[in-house]
Amino acid sequence: MKNIFLVALMFVSTIAFGQKKINKLSKQEKKDGWELLFNGRNLDGWRTFKGDKISGWKVIDGVLNNSGVGSDHGGDIITTKKYQDFELYVEWKITAESNSGIFFHADEDKGKAIYETAPEYQLLDDKGWPTEFADHQYSGANYAMHVPQNAKVKPLDKWNTTKIVVKGSHVQHYLNGKLVVEYELWSDDWKARKAKGKWKNYPNYGMSKTGYIGLQDYGGLTQFRNIKIKEL
Repeated sequence: MKNIFLVALMFVSTIAFGQKKINKLSKQEKKDGWELLFNGRNLDGWRTFKGDKISGWKVIDGVLNNSGVGSDHGGDIITTKKYQDFELYVEWKITAESNSGIFFHADEDKGKAIYETAPEYQLLDDKGWPTEFADHQYSGANYAMHVPQNAKVKPLDKWNTTKIVVKGSHVQHYLNGKLVVEYELWSDDWKARKAKGKWKNYPNYGMSKTGYIGLQDYGGLTQFRNIKIKEL
């Protein structure tokens, strides 16, 4: 009986400890300059792109859920603060046959939709997507621009980790601890890709040097937690 009690106590303690870690910063992280973008309780610090009131998104058990329906740019949310150089960390899960994205340097003044200005780190059900996708549309990609290298998403019931580092023109995409994309904004190569690809008719795409962090409500349910940022 004593052993059973100890096991139960350890189990409860583990759950409690795990809950404390979600959407929390350690003392060292605070000292290093990290700040939470999602407090795990509500959507303070966020608003709709080109709007104010947020609809469709909800917080359940410390996890941020998009609508699960998808509404193109109408349901995308952004931080209330702009960021220039930063390291962004996000944990995410996606449901079967769904896709979403993380945006940065979003500019409301130069685009009707968030994707018209902001580069996008793609999130996708890579293994279960029902139709053929281009290589630059899979998880970790700089959407419609740069193909992820050696990117591996976890099973749908597991949390993936994303890190985006932006310093000046240099951008790095990490997926589950691995560097999968690296590029230079506004370089000759970047301009050539833009000129011949999806963004050729969007002159303001990727041109802003500062802007909002955004989360996409597009196709199916995506969940987010532990969203934090450190300005560089």
